[in-house]
Amino acid sequence: MFNKFRSIYDSEALRERLSHIRHVALDMDGTIYMGQSLFPYTRPFLQSLREMGITYSFLTNNPSTSIADYLKKLAGMGIEATKEEMYTTALATIDYIRTRYPDARRLFILGTPSMTEEFVRAGFEPTAQSADDRPDAVVVAFDKTLEYDRLCRAAYWVQQGLPYVATNPDRVCPTDQPTVLVDCGSICKCIEHATGRQPDIVLGKPDPTMLAGVQTRYGVSADEVAMVGDRIYTDIEMAFNAGAFGVLVLSGETTLDVADKAPRQPDLIAENISVLGELLALSRE
Repeated sequence: MFNKFRSIYDSEALRERLSHIRHVALDMDGTIYMGQSLFPYTRPFLQSLREMGITYSFLTNNPSTSIADYLKKLAGMGIEATKEEMYTTALATIDYIRTRYPDARRLFILGTPSMTEEFVRAGFEPTAQSADDRPDAVVVAFDKTLEYDRLCRAAYWVQQGLPYVATNPDRVCPTDQPTVLVDCGSICKCIEHATGRQPDIVLGKPDPTMLAGVQTRYGVSADEVAMVGDRIYTDIEMAFNAGAFGVLVLSGETTLDVADKAPRQPDLIAENISVLGELLALSRE
């Protein structure tokens, strides 16, 4: 029976574990909102974190929107956030290319204009849709503006053996609309089927790099961070990989039935973030 939450810890151990949480890293779509709809408990939850002195940040595997646009979206929902509180897989990809391929400047980017602008601001140059405009590397992302010709060009450059980076592994993006939003992982599978080649690296959750950045930014250790999200294979796996406290919320993609079948159980499964807020408050009484 599931009644709001379930944990791998008994009640006293859970209380003790939560009492050490100093930062909450929040997935966005499916966790604090769904599509364009903010969950009614999100703002009270964030307020409760502030009152408890717990810092928070927003992490998303969705690179299709720039930091500026994400902040605008959150503001439109009544959430005032700062640039420092945001970390997307577009930024993780930029950091990775700068480190791994320091001479790479010209990229063939399969992504939205909003994401492409993020790369331009970081000093990269998108290449044209032409076999004569050879890039230094290929970046494939969640492209909601995907065009068939550009997909074919990306596959061509991948086939030529150029460095190939995927921003995130997600198969679909959560939505409150009657459709399936095909995400980066599925686009990469298409390219793999056509070329026989997988990405050289897939960034974003569950890769622990994003949480490592959070720890540095906020001066916290991994066991003082709660990673909260609605997906076993990205959010919770990243918590495992980083040594953080993993909280699965059932407000997005994952159902309790799916969670029950996971090979490694989250530290906490909660109906939604408001339940986590209540548990954090109880741990501080």
